[in-house]
Amino acid sequence: MPATEDKWVFHVEWFDQHADVIRRYMMTFFPRDSSVSMYDPKNKRPFLKRSEYAEITKDHIYIGATVTVLARQLKIVEYADEYTRAALEDQKGRTVAIIKPDAYNNVGQILSAIGQSDLVISKLKMIRINAEAAATFCNMQGDECSGPDHAQHLSADVVVAMELIGKEAVAVWQGMMGPSSPAQAKEQAPRSIRAALATDDVRNAVHGSSSNEMATKELEFFFGSGKNWASTALFNNCTLCIVRPHALVKSGGEIVSRILAEGFEISAMCLWNLDKASAEEFLEVYKGVLPEYFDMVSQLCQGPCLVMEVRQEDAVNSFRKLVGPHDPEVAKHLRGTTLRAQYGHDRVRNGVHCTDLPEDGLLEVEYFFNILYNRAGQ
Repeated sequence: MPATEDKWVFHVEWFDQHADVIRRYMMTFFPRDSSVSMYDPKNKRPFLKRSEYAEITKDHIYIGATVTVLARQLKIVEYADEYTRAALEDQKGRTVAIIKPDAYNNVGQILSAIGQSDLVISKLKMIRINAEAAATFCNMQGDECSGPDHAQHLSADVVVAMELIGKEAVAVWQGMMGPSSPAQAKEQAPRSIRAALATDDVRNAVHGSSSNEMATKELEFFFGSGKNWASTALFNNCTLCIVRPHALVKSGGEIVSRILAEGFEISAMCLWNLDKASAEEFLEVYKGVLPEYFDMVSQLCQGPCLVMEVRQEDAVNSFRKLVGPHDPEVAKHLRGTTLRAQYGHDRVRNGVHCTDLPEDGLLEVEYFFNILYNRAGQ
């Protein structure tokens, strides 16, 4: 092992639910092989010897991120040395990205574009902005986004608000969006999102922070402490869809696009980092039924997953047909166009979770968008 191997050191926190205390550790991440070691400063002893965690990449490592190690959700709270701060601070810029109501049918396409960029979605929630909040947000902007037309449009229907992280995040997202005017976008940035999707200067698909300073203000507006946006879930004619962590980064946008293209409505959406206790509680119905139960719990906790309320008449049964058999190999042979046939790898990493029984559709949606949503103060 090279003596000069790169390593990043952080202070992390884990909430121990059984003891009702926050435990603090020092975590070292080695980007060469995505390995992690941990030290317990309170007891002054190693907590975890260096171990590889292939699902944790350098893109997942930044202040405020949550990573799962030993089935524990660790929140990265601060740098532990100046080398790590110098190495990462300039590379982990933040920006707000909003998918506006006029681009609802293109949510998947926009998520795919982000997935193919150097930006990482660290937070995401579908929200409904009332007229007062929309006016407040628009008044924060410059001339480009101020005015009653912009506020009225933002409050017309649901929007998807995101925090994107990456080097020069503000500039990168601005470049991906293109000019606010569709005509200018088509002329100056023909491959941009607005060139492809914008209708006019108001209905121009997406919004992004104009500067680092504005990003800080907008992130506080959408994701700051005490910003408990009401869930947009409707809790009727619904089923639950979870894009599993292994499928989210590369295929999450494609899966969302397919769901919408098949005529389903996505009425609630949130990026979730599940802890072990919540995953066990949610999947308890499979305990003793599926031999993969414990592996399913572990996999669901390995990273962020995209959780959605999906609606249609007879939603559970119709969505199960789109998702396909539990085993992707069976799906590939019997129903090759289903989501699990296309995005699943095995019975544990099978792309997506869907509700199995019609009577459980509402219960599963309520678990995430009522119980966990309120517990987390979303």
